[in-house]
Amino acid sequence: MAGLVAAARLRELGHEPVVFEKGTRPGGSMLLSSCVPWRHREFEQFREECPDGDEALQRLVWERFDDAIDWLERTTRVEPVWDDTENPLTTGRRFDPLVLTEALVDRAGPIRFSEPGPTRVDFSPLILATGGFPVRIARERGLLRRSNRWSEGDGLDTARSLGAATAGDLGEFYGRAMPAPPARVSEQDYIDASQIYGRLARHVNELGEPFFNRRPAWHESDLAQAIARQPGGTAWLVLPRVALDTDRVRAVRELGGTVLVEGKRIRVHVGVGVTHTLGGIRVDTRARALRDDGSPIEGLYAAGVDVGAIASGGYASGVAQALVLGLVAAEAASS
Repeated sequence: MAGLVAAARLRELGHEPVVFEKGTRPGGSMLLSSCVPWRHREFEQFREECPDGDEALQRLVWERFDDAIDWLERTTRVEPVWDDTENPLTTGRRFDPLVLTEALVDRAGPIRFSEPGPTRVDFSPLILATGGFPVRIARERGLLRRSNRWSEGDGLDTARSLGAATAGDLGEFYGRAMPAPPARVSEQDYIDASQIYGRLARHVNELGEPFFNRRPAWHESDLAQAIARQPGGTAWLVLPRVALDTDRVRAVRELGGTVLVEGKRIRVHVGVGVTHTLGGIRVDTRARALRDDGSPIEGLYAAGVDVGAIASGGYASGVAQALVLGLVAAEAASS
């Protein structure tokens, strides 16, 4: 989302940007998502749910979101699937991810696939929009991947090599409880296989110990991170047997995962799929990459979840962050 939006906006402003795509297709992790850019209805809710985030960047995303959505619909001419989020705490749109990706590609211009990304020496200005480093953190911590397979942290590494500082906790991520191996979860299963009923379950680790003795947040990313800290990065969700027939639990069985029936209870074996990281490159409200002393690096910008410390301590829409910062980075690079 971030790279395609930035390119589309730059072209709109009269420039001829080139998108370097590490993968073999466009769309990144947006293509694998529910594709719901959203914001909290009230800014105070945003601050309360993501208390460790950079307030200035949070306000930037929150304040520019509505105009950014209008720009997206006007520019792509893609109609939303939903006109709102069905969540009383949030507002936004849901789009068909494939339709939106194709429309953005049409407006972004040339894309070079399967090429290593350039450095600032090669291109200036340069906008980094590589989807964070979920693949790297999943591999290092023995977790599952719930993102595109190319987001290994190239943007973060490039920014660091050019003197940029980081922001937020580089070990923090947004993720979902997913069927644990031997389940085989493909990219097409990421949405339907997510086990998002933790508020109804008891949570027990592999040692049989309760480890999450509170109600998960509505997004349940806090539960996913707690599971990731357990032995083996896996756990059991214990539910009334009636849950055996729900779509989410049925998906575990269909994908080859483990569901145990124990009298009036069932136990669902889950791991954690990492969707995107929350820590990343330090930027200002013009999306300019910053050094440790707070000074901007000339010609270097970052957008999307390559940027750190926006949803820190909680959860906010990564797609919204990509949309808004893609526009901001493009406009700053154009000026």
